[in-house]
Amino acid sequence: MIIRFQDHLKNKLFGILENEKIKVIDGDILTESDFTITNQELKLEDVTLLAPTHPSKVVCIGLNYVDHAKEVNLELPEEPLIFIKPSTTVIGTNDLVVYPEQTKKLEYEAELGIVIGKKTRNVSKEKAKDAILGYTIANDMTARDLQFSDGQWTRGKSFDTFCPIGPGIIRNIDPENLDITLHVNGELKQHSNTKNLIFDVEYIVSYVSKVMTLLPGDIIITGTPFGVGPVKPGDEMVVRIEGIGELRNKIVSSEARD
Repeated sequence: MIIRFQDHLKNKLFGILENEKIKVIDGDILTESDFTITNQELKLEDVTLLAPTHPSKVVCIGLNYVDHAKEVNLELPEEPLIFIKPSTTVIGTNDLVVYPEQTKKLEYEAELGIVIGKKTRNVSKEKAKDAILGYTIANDMTARDLQFSDGQWTRGKSFDTFCPIGPGIIRNIDPENLDITLHVNGELKQHSNTKNLIFDVEYIVSYVSKVMTLLPGDIIITGTPFGVGPVKPGDEMVVRIEGIGELRNKIVSSEARD
């Protein structure tokens, strides 16, 4: 697994995580072609995991599971429904999600994330894989009452801390058949498989690239399955995707964070 982390000197680095040990990468895997995996080794317990990239944008695909579209009483899309979360929403695993005072209904959405590995524009579906560095886990936090009262989704999706991503990036995996679950305080809330996506990974990357230029480190999150629901301060969410790992975050009130 490729991870991004902060060491005790506050350096932000990339590394390869295996068996709780990190091999430090010299260079930026997103912008440099000549990065190297060094012999320097750190213990996972001695570093702080960060979101695996610092994206210029998080591109989101709405209503991409049949069961979730029915759950929120919306018709199935004929083409991908795109919206964007700003980069300021992004946090890493174990970071705190802040419950804003403006909402009374904060909900989770477990999602598979696609990590873009190179500048990509107007790519075909057949060549979309070349643009993908790997895959990660995301939780598309949503102020549901604001999402629907506004009539569009920007405010309800865009509060700071509303896009946990992590724990790292997995490269050699089939994204089309992965179990995905979300637990709140140990209770199973969402359970599906990426084979139930309406639009598959390659189609999504191609479609988005024909709208906007994707930059190295950008994330596309691919939609959430049935079972979205509310959380409150004190709750802990754990999203797991087969072959990638787990993304763990707690909810805190805005007063507690301040």
